[in-house]
Amino acid sequence: QVQLVESGGGLVQAGGSLRLSCAASGSTFSSKTIGWYRQAPGKQRELVATITRGANTNYADSVKGRFTISRDNAKNTGYLQMNSLKPEDTAVYYCNALLLGGNTPLYSWGQGTQVTVSS
Repeated sequence: QVQLVESGGGLVQAGGSLRLSCAASGSTFSSKTIGWYRQAPGKQRELVATITRGANTNYADSVKGRFTISRDNAKNTGYLQMNSLKPEDTAVYYCNALLLGGNTPLYSWGQGTQVTVSS
């Protein structure tokens, strides 16, 4: 099992930057695909970005060119660097780790961190 704790959220003006961190417990972090998701009020949770154990990345179209996902396996930590933030990026951001793939994937989720972008 991998337990995750997000940090780094906060209030920032439009055009600003934040870096979110996702600290993981457990020795298997380096073998897991890590993802960042977000959920705005009244909306469904949506994918922001993922990074595989081989450092292959995938981004939602809405954040391409502005956000960068990365990982430091030595520190058991994943990151989401967010630049050129927009008010529509306001949401609770969650990280997850893919524990088991297949038709019914199993994930471990963090508790979330609030990001608020003011106009």
